[in-house]
Amino acid sequence: MSDLEEIRSFVQLVDAGTATRAAEIRGTAVSAVSRRLKDLETRLGVQLLQRTTRKMNLTDEGRLFYDRAVRILSDLAEAEAEVSRQSTVLQGKLKIAAPLSFGVAHLAPALSAFMQAHRDIDVKLDMSDRQVDLVEEGFDLAIRIGDLKDSTLMARRIAPICHVVCAAPAFFETHGTPQHPEELNGLPGLCYGNFPNPSAWSYRGPNGQSGTILVRTRLESTNGDSIREAGIAGLGVLCEPTFILNRAITAGELQPVLLDYRWHDMALYAVYPGTRHVPHRVRAFIDFLVARFGETPYWDCCVETQ
Repeated sequence: MSDLEEIRSFVQLVDAGTATRAAEIRGTAVSAVSRRLKDLETRLGVQLLQRTTRKMNLTDEGRLFYDRAVRILSDLAEAEAEVSRQSTVLQGKLKIAAPLSFGVAHLAPALSAFMQAHRDIDVKLDMSDRQVDLVEEGFDLAIRIGDLKDSTLMARRIAPICHVVCAAPAFFETHGTPQHPEELNGLPGLCYGNFPNPSAWSYRGPNGQSGTILVRTRLESTNGDSIREAGIAGLGVLCEPTFILNRAITAGELQPVLLDYRWHDMALYAVYPGTRHVPHRVRAFIDFLVARFGETPYWDCCVETQ
């Protein structure tokens, strides 16, 4: 039996859950399924499954091999479809990582629209603010916000990310409305904890001047939504992306200031491994996001009318 058929048999065995069910799917004997698994484990020199009379569980090595094997078989199926001139039909699984706040508010609706348009696409979505290892963890792509560091990953810019300084109207009634960034120094600040120095906010002015101010940290959080809610409660001044603040600003719960200044120059990117063929479904999804968000994303409308 070829190595590829051993891999297919292993994936089908894991998906089926039992050797009996896998044998039924493959139309072969249970002993043949067990023998192929044993041959594969012997060739690899590791145990892939822990088996008892009632159930089987993947070992750590088995989980790693299964995840990679699924991706290989999926890519192979897509390559065969492309060669057969069927590449216009998107199919297969997308494994995506995205930051939590952006993922919930903006990526999730976009992803649902993409999946509705492409019924043969399945998705596994990981939403958290941790930076995943795309290659080691088997992700097709990640949505990232920031100033990207040099790496072996490929990146495509999707949209600009505009940060705005704001606070509850009552906060400015008490502390005064700042007319220059330097007036923010020492104010109670609600700070994003994943920045290297959360209380230091860099800016660039309309005439090109730049600087950094330091607020007094009242709250430090690694989640932007919690910072927004503290701002609405009047606990301090904050500097966050418009994709988090747009509804609160539109509703008048937060008042943006210093709109002539740019804060924390960043952009939204799709990053993906650059060491292998990029599946058509990945390229198509990135194109979809660029078209949906673009250089004037809809969430920026909250400051365009100010």
